[in-house]
Amino acid sequence: MKELTGVYVIWLRDIKRFFRDRPRIIGSMAQPAIFLFILGTGVASSFKMFGGGNGDRGFLPFMFPGIIGMTVLFTSFFSAVSIIWDREFGFLKEILVSPISRTSIVVGKILGGSTIAMTQGSIILIFAPFLKIPITFSSVLKLIPIMFLTAACISSLGIVLASKLKTMQSFQVITNFMLMPMFFLSGALFPLANVPKWMAYISKINPLSYGVDAMRFVLLRDAAVQLYPLHIDIFALIAMTIVTSAAAILLFNTQE
Repeated sequence: MKELTGVYVIWLRDIKRFFRDRPRIIGSMAQPAIFLFILGTGVASSFKMFGGGNGDRGFLPFMFPGIIGMTVLFTSFFSAVSIIWDREFGFLKEILVSPISRTSIVVGKILGGSTIAMTQGSIILIFAPFLKIPITFSSVLKLIPIMFLTAACISSLGIVLASKLKTMQSFQVITNFMLMPMFFLSGALFPLANVPKWMAYISKINPLSYGVDAMRFVLLRDAAVQLYPLHIDIFALIAMTIVTSAAAILLFNTQE
């Protein structure tokens, strides 16, 4: 019960910090909207100009699950930045000497970051009617665990880095180096079916690839846009989440 209480308190702290930060909530909606309606519309218009099919009626719905994946990616990864903030301000030291294990601290951080990322990804669904994508209760119930699994895996990766990096500057440099390739090589903006082999190999070790692929199938219900069967996507996400969570727990337990 002590360990479960510790997990709950760490989770609740992150949730309260999120809902009390209104600019963060607004910004989390503005960035996907810019990508979707400005970048997406521009790229769709280019496809139409060069004979790429039915323009925005085809590309924007394809891009929409990728934008949800982008939201989950950035939110869950940057949730780990609070570890560095807490270390710099001395709060992490107080957590580490509390009567709960470090494993419970990591689990609480993963659950907190995953819950926030899942919430922000769910908020993006309000744009679906503008793209003429029908959202049903059944599809939302399927999307929520997919977003949560994807966020848990990526949040664990963030904790792995935050456990070893000591300053905000180094964390930001490394995250900028990692996040954009993860986003572009996830199939969020273009299909991965006919990409070069080296790009296909990298996409197979990218957890966001499986998250975006699963969300795209659930939202569009079109097997033609699916790279892997849904059960393969789910299995890969679960396996990667277990591996990254174990790595996060191991590295967090070894830090001073």
